Amino acid sequence: MSVPTSQYISNVWKDGIFANKVVFCTGGAGTICSGQVRALVHLGANACIIGRNVEKTERAAKDIATVRAGAKVIGIGAVDVRKYDSLKDAADRCVKELGAIDFVIAGAAGNFLASIEQLSVNAFKSVMDIDVLGSYNTLKATLPHLVASGTKHRIDSDSLEPSPIGTGGRIIFVSATLHYRGTPFQAHVGVAKAGIDALSNSIAIEYGPRGVTSNIIAPGPIAQTEGLERLLPSDTKADYINSQPLGRIGHVRDIADATVYLFSDSGSYVTGQTLVVDGANWRTSSGSGTGNLKYPDFLLSGKRNKSREF
Repeated sequence: MSVPTSQYISNVWKDGIFANKVVFCTGGAGTICSGQVRALVHLGANACIIGRNVEKTERAAKDIATVRAGAKVIGIGAVDVRKYDSLKDAADRCVKELGAIDFVIAGAAGNFLASIEQLSVNAFKSVMDIDVLGSYNTLKATLPHLVASGTKHRIDSDSLEPSPIGTGGRIIFVSATLHYRGTPFQAHVGVAKAGIDALSNSIAIEYGPRGVTSNIIAPGPIAQTEGLERLLPSDTKADYINSQPLGRIGHVRDIADATVYLFSDSGSYVTGQTLVVDGANWRTSSGSGTGNLKYPDFLLSGKRNKSREF
């Protein structure tokens, strides 16, 4: 089933700006990441999306490829981002079949609701391994190709016009705002995302001289994502939306447009930055609870959250 263009990209972008470019995306079958890749493919890129579920990943790749005639989108399933060799093999296949890796989106993540008291050591480690180690493995597996692309598409101090061959050598990490002020039941995720943010900043410093940019997109609450559906019960959804500064929650298109900006010529001098796309949600959120888990009542009750994982 085709997705209407208006659902994943605004009409302000010029067709073909990513022609002959290749994007490599972990978590590429997820709601947000698939929207990011869909927008890039619509604008001329080819893509390789990575996931653990073979059927879901291959199905998503076929669907994304329909947005533009002639688009090439490879779906590689059975890839565990916690295992470097698995990602390295996927990156090598991407380059072999599509010719390069110009853009990387590190979007694989794990999450569940749990207080620190309820959170086991293994559960904490699992999220750190998927989010932090997985992001690092994604970087290491694609870094030689990012450097090659960044060198090829480098803009020097005297260049006033965009490179005739476009942009390249850019990586985006999909993070969150949970650690900006602290969020109950999300200590593990907050720590992991803080680590990802630090990694991105280090890349910007160490690989900027080689033409590579590294940035973070921190989404706020995004409609029709599995996480939001589980975290926001239907009986409180209307009140929650009304409490947002813009009177709405975000859409996948908001994140996709931010991605296009950072990967396009318009983002050529932006690196080492965090682009928060949340409608000012984090500045007003009280952090008083998550879904039906009310703070501090749930913590003090001694109860366990029986439906944790999503």
